[in-house]
Amino acid sequence: MDELILVDDKDNDIGYAEKESCHLIPTRLHRAFSIFILDSTGMMLIHKRSPTKKTWPDFWSNSCCSHPRKGEDLSEAVMRRLEEELGFTCPLQHLFRFSYKSNYDNRYGEYEVDHVFIGQYDGEIRPNPDEIADFKFITLDELSQDVEAHSEKYTPWFKKALPRVVRYIATHKDKGISG
Repeated sequence: MDELILVDDKDNDIGYAEKESCHLIPTRLHRAFSIFILDSTGMMLIHKRSPTKKTWPDFWSNSCCSHPRKGEDLSEAVMRRLEEELGFTCPLQHLFRFSYKSNYDNRYGEYEVDHVFIGQYDGEIRPNPDEIADFKFITLDELSQDVEAHSEKYTPWFKKALPRVVRYIATHKDKGISG
């Protein structure tokens, strides 16, 4: 049973709760992370969530997202989950954090302080079929246009974080994504 880290609105630890209970409405504020991976050409890796997910099944999202567990450091959690979901690890840089709340249906939702990371990877991707139904690399222009035209296909946290990630990439393109 995964216990997630409950936080206050400033991301201070205030306790722990079982993963399922954090996502039942009324949702409880907990720590999460979203990882954005680009290849060396600047294309972004996105994935389609498994149809077996309780929240946002078959929605497109950022490369990887999850939660640190009780007793787990955020930096350890992002590496663990990247390996579990996509079958690789790479250096990551923490960009920013944001809070959001979104209900999936009348039973499940999200209420998170989401830490956003970025990295670059050009090797083999071995997606976990329990987590990922499909994946692809897409240009930032194509992705931004598709999110604008078909926002209903994308997860709420991805849509909220993407503009800031794209701005970061644009302002750091000459320095590389690690800035």
